[in-house]
Formats: sequence, structure tokens, C-alpha cells
Amino acid sequence: MAEIATNNVRGAVTALIAMGIFATHDVVVKVLGEHYSAIQIVFFAALLSFPIVSVILLADARASSLKPRHPGWVILRTACTVVTGVSAFYAFSTLPLAQVYVILFSAPLLITILAIPILGEQVGIRRTLAVIAGLIGVLVVMRPGQSELSPGHAAALLAAFCGALASVIVRRIGKDERPVVLLLFPMVGNVIAMGMALPFVYRPMPIEHLGLLAVIAVFGLTASFLIILAYRAGEAVVVAPMQYSQILWATVYGYLLFDEKLDTPTIIGAGIIIASGIYIVWREGRAGASANRPVLQTRSRAETISPRVSLLQRVLMPGSRDR
Repeated sequence: MAEIATNNVRGAVTALIAMGIFATHDVVVKVLGEHYSAIQIVFFAALLSFPIVSVILLADARASSLKPRHPGWVILRTACTVVTGVSAFYAFSTLPLAQVYVILFSAPLLITILAIPILGEQVGIRRTLAVIAGLIGVLVVMRPGQSELSPGHAAALLAAFCGALASVIVRRIGKDERPVVLLLFPMVGNVIAMGMALPFVYRPMPIEHLGLLAVIAVFGLTASFLIILAYRAGEAVVVAPMQYSQILWATVYGYLLFDEKLDTPTIIGAGIIIASGIYIVWREGRAGASANRPVLQTRSRAETISPRVSLLQRVLMPGSRDR
């Protein structure tokens, strides 16, 4: 028991560090978003990620072909990942950091819903009520009718939905598809889609801003590796809730760097969403409560240009299995 507790503490602390790096990654996105379109940021960040991910893919000696075994699902996931990336980056550029995180925190709720038709997951009354409560929390944050809903709010919601759909698709086809396919297709999709739109929004970038784009790529990969280490050390039911620590980073960064302050509806909505998300994680962690554990086995944030954690784990640790 003492060893399990120690490992859980190690996993939780490692995940907290990873979320701090992810939050810093998002601050860089917000800084660049003051000068450039989200399309341009995603394009160059994805392009700069290619050399790093290519080195990782060289470790996957099993991948003999890039032809997907489930082309329809792979294409749909690629489209979802592209939409998630540009939507999330746009939201970070236009909304307070804390508001974006709170809306993105609805992703586990959406994963629970989408797992029903896609994975055949059975969701009982308790998780259903938790999902309903969490979605009410999203409405509290966005307060339709009391404040004007901006394109940034719509982008954050779209990012949460598409990220959740992409995550559930991985759960459906991940055992059959090679990691190289699931890693490479979204990156190529980002470069192609954003590259086609780039001429309409492009602005010249000084060398220091190109350096910040490299920081986005490196921070995303570093945080993903730390999440792998966290899940290897601790139990998923302990590690998964650490994602909500990003709201603390957002509050500090927002106050110090962007003069942002949390308002009452955001605080209340965040509390509702986080409580419902933690309850869903706890329910999935109980023996026999979930056949697929779609939230617990989604080991990353909403998918953007950062390589997905579970796929990196399969490439770097071929013998590993989802726990």
C-alpha cells in the first residue's frame, strides 16, 4: 500500500508539472495570437513539430505501411484534430485563459456522451446526471442571454467537441491502427489545411516569433512525455484529475501577463464542471462501472498539434497496454 501511495504521489506531481508546461504552451499561443491568425500559428507550429515527431516515428520499426486500416475513421479523426487545433488556438487568442480552460474541461463530459454510440459504452444514471450537471456548468460560464457570446466561445466549444470525438475515435480504432498512421495523418492534415488557408492570413514573422513557435512544439512534446511518465507511475484515477490544475495556472498567468480576472460565473461554472468531471473519472475507475473507460484512457488534453500521449506511448513503449 505504501508503494502504491508513493507511486500515486509521483504520478500526480509529474502530471501537475506537465499541466504547468501545457499552460505555459498556451500562454505562448495567446501571445502570438495578438499578432497572427490562429491558422498561421497552427501551420508553423505543426511544421516545426515534424522533425521532432519524425525522430520518434523512426522508433516504430513495426510500421511497414502508411495505409490506414480504417480510412474513414482516420480521415474523420484527422479532420477533428485540424478543427480542434485551429479552434483552440483561436479561443486562446481571443478569450481569457481561464474561460478557455473551463470550456475545454467539458471534453470528458462529451467523451462520455460520444462513447455511447461509438464505443457501445453503457452509461448509468449517475454518470448521466454528472454529464448533465457539467453541461449546466458550461452554460453558467457562457451565460447566454446575459452576455454576448463571441466567436471565441464558439471556437472553444468546437475545440472541446472535436477533441472529444477524436479521442473516442482513437479508443475505437487504436488497437488496429499503427501508431505511425494515427500520429502522422493529423500532422499532415494540419500542414495541408492550414497551408491552403495561409496565403489569405499570412503576416511576416520576425525570428523571435519563429522561436516562440518552436517553443510551442517543444513544450507540447515535453508535456506529453511527462504525462506518459505520470500514468506509468500512478493510477489513472489519481492522475487524470490533475488536468484541472490548469485553471490555477490560467488564473496566475492571466492576472500577471494579461490583466485577466476570474468573474463569479466562471468560478461557479468551473466548480460544477470540475466536480462532474472528477466524478466521472471516479465512476469509470470503479470495477465493473465501465466497459471501455473512455475518459480515463484518454491520456491528454483536447487534441491539438501536440502528439497524442497514448500514441506516443505505443510508439516508444511497444509492449505497453492501456490500464
